[in-house]
Amino acid sequence: MSDKFQFSVSATDGRARTGVIQTPRGEIRTPAFMPVGTAATVKAMMPESVRATGADILLGNTYHLMLRPGAERVARLGGLHKFMNWERPILTDSGGFQVMSLSGLRKLTEEGVTFASHVDGSKHFLSPETSMEIQRLLGSDIVMCFDECPALPATDEEVAKSMRMSMRWAQRSRDAFGDRPGHALFGIMQGGVTPELREESAEALKSIGFEGYAIGGLAVGEGQEAMFGVLDYAPGFLPEDKPRYLMGVGKPDDIVGAVVRGVDMMDCVLPSRSGRTGQAWTRRGQVNIKNARHADDTRPLDEQCTCPACTGYSRAYLHHVFRSGEMISGMLLTWHNLHYFQELMAGLRGAIAAGRLSDFVAEFEAQRAQGDIEPL
Repeated sequence: MSDKFQFSVSATDGRARTGVIQTPRGEIRTPAFMPVGTAATVKAMMPESVRATGADILLGNTYHLMLRPGAERVARLGGLHKFMNWERPILTDSGGFQVMSLSGLRKLTEEGVTFASHVDGSKHFLSPETSMEIQRLLGSDIVMCFDECPALPATDEEVAKSMRMSMRWAQRSRDAFGDRPGHALFGIMQGGVTPELREESAEALKSIGFEGYAIGGLAVGEGQEAMFGVLDYAPGFLPEDKPRYLMGVGKPDDIVGAVVRGVDMMDCVLPSRSGRTGQAWTRRGQVNIKNARHADDTRPLDEQCTCPACTGYSRAYLHHVFRSGEMISGMLLTWHNLHYFQELMAGLRGAIAAGRLSDFVAEFEAQRAQGDIEPL
């Protein structure tokens, strides 16, 4: 196991890549999907269960953890890995996205953002420097720059102004991060859906220098077509020898489309959030387990799936426990969703390595086009 942060590409197929990120806490196979552990937990899952689905890395949320239980407390308790019993790599976001989404509860200046906690209304301040310090206290392996992410739609002038401030913040983040062997700092490209602004942002980040690069400002309301439009060119602005991370994505078809366009890492709350609301993702699309059609169905969610929900329980049982408000419903559906997402990533990695990605994508789309199995 490497004591450094390193990235290597082992195979390509078109613009898609497969490889490995080496960290002192273990390997991250790419393309990688990172389950989101917002408050030091992937909701409804034990850490060992998340690992059993195939996850190599989790994402933690700086904003939520700084408010509760507090970064200093996490540090005193041994760091985030020990605190949540996950000894493999952790990526933490900067807190910027959550703070920006508070709108009326925050004040933005060049120095940073003053905001009111959604928990108790207390006042807090986040800047590139404080974000780096909080993430250092948490002990995350991959740290994200502090940036501003404007909601779309927005004018080019608004996007450009925001992006340029984010690039100034990126330099401050780099300076504050310092020299931390074995840990990585990722810069975040902004620029909305405008190629010239995306390229300007990428050039600014490359001049600073980072261990990895994220494509930010997408999955914020612009729609899949617009997102793919940006991904048709944006990854090409970034260094080929560094990992590329698409933040906040997404649905299975979003993931496949992003990988085809050269993305190496993704994260999303969708598998766990869907599981808690009775939604299951399968190779044949989405299943709403609360629907009455499942009440007498003895079949599994997905006959080809090997997760506990599919090998041990029927659709009828999953329907019953969801309708009854039982906790096991969210546990089983979340496990299934995370298993499916990781199975999809493994399939993509294997297809790229074998040079058959186009066949894999065609099969993926054909299965989804069939729709869910017919009712009994």
